[in-house]
Amino acid sequence: MSSSSSFSSLSDSSLSGAAPSHPLTPYGWDADRASAFARYDAQGLVPGRVVRVDRGQCDVATPEGVVRADTEFVVPRDPMKVVCTGDWVAVDPEGGDPRYVRTLLPRRSAFVRSTSSKRSEGQVLATNVDHIIICVSLAAELDLGRIERFLALAHASASGDALLHDAGFSAESAAQPLVVLTKADLVPDAVGLSYLVSDVEAAAPGAQVVAVSARDGDGTDVLRAIVAGGTSVLLGQSGAGKSTLANALVGTDVMEVQTVRDMDGKGRHTTTTRNLFVLPGGGVLIDTPGLRGVGLYDAEAGVEQAFAEIAELAERCRFHDCGHQVEPGCAVLAAVDDGSLPQRRLDSYRKLVRENRRLAARTDARLRDEMRKVWKQRGQQGRAAMEAKRGRPMR
Repeated sequence: MSSSSSFSSLSDSSLSGAAPSHPLTPYGWDADRASAFARYDAQGLVPGRVVRVDRGQCDVATPEGVVRADTEFVVPRDPMKVVCTGDWVAVDPEGGDPRYVRTLLPRRSAFVRSTSSKRSEGQVLATNVDHIIICVSLAAELDLGRIERFLALAHASASGDALLHDAGFSAESAAQPLVVLTKADLVPDAVGLSYLVSDVEAAAPGAQVVAVSARDGDGTDVLRAIVAGGTSVLLGQSGAGKSTLANALVGTDVMEVQTVRDMDGKGRHTTTTRNLFVLPGGGVLIDTPGLRGVGLYDAEAGVEQAFAEIAELAERCRFHDCGHQVEPGCAVLAAVDDGSLPQRRLDSYRKLVRENRRLAARTDARLRDEMRKVWKQRGQQGRAAMEAKRGRPMR
């Protein structure tokens, strides 16, 4: 059977409800992928999914097996379009030496963070994912602010990718965030664990929170059921237990594991590349190196979604452009005063909004001017409020 006829049979079987038989189905191949690849199939190219990228080369899962391919022809100036683990690509047919990746298929989602450089560039960590699993170790004190940062980026997983916009995918294509509290066996009692889960749930509205012990197997059945539907990526700091969790889900030791340092409880960078695995119970898993920094990138919509309750309160503010600082009639500040909104939550929201705006302003002169006007206006409002408290009119 030719490759084109096999793609057609995949589409037909998917529509009819029959079990798909394409060799790449375990990697997530479906009728939509077949449709997107049709034009390249006519050129004699072969479909594949990137399982690892390493110094200008990548391993690609194809219908004939995993092959090594060169990325020379897909090295754009835009870092958002660089080949990444999870990408679907078109590669040269068998016989070429070396074989080349010729193009990327449209991405459905992408997890992007800002780089550590001063050039306001984004770094794509994983693509075409359905679940973003934020791993948080219970061996250390919970950092709710860091969890909120991850969630903001996770919610922005669709809006941050240029290829996603080009493909016409909607926000519904964005990956869904999930917070996994690893090393739950280190919490001595069930009540204490339930409190920790509740704290994280309060900081992660709309996201599922699961406590897991890869050592004892507690919670792994719930996680397996979730990741069986689509592609999942593991994200978190070094020492969060990502590699141990990956081994538990894959069912074998595919990732090397090291213990955390006793002196500070921090993990070592065991994983140095992003790797994609097919799970025995269905689904695909991408493991990533530990992240020291998680800078926001084009995450305005993600911040608003991560702090949905603040966005909802803001709709009831007296002024539509309320900054939730000192403005009269501010519903957000009122919620802080009556205790329904924690001050910590508002502080975290303000911090992420400021960071995202600063990053955007680096490349947008008009936005920089608008921000200066807002800062000047808020400064005047703050001084007026202080003078009013002192009973003196503003000069």
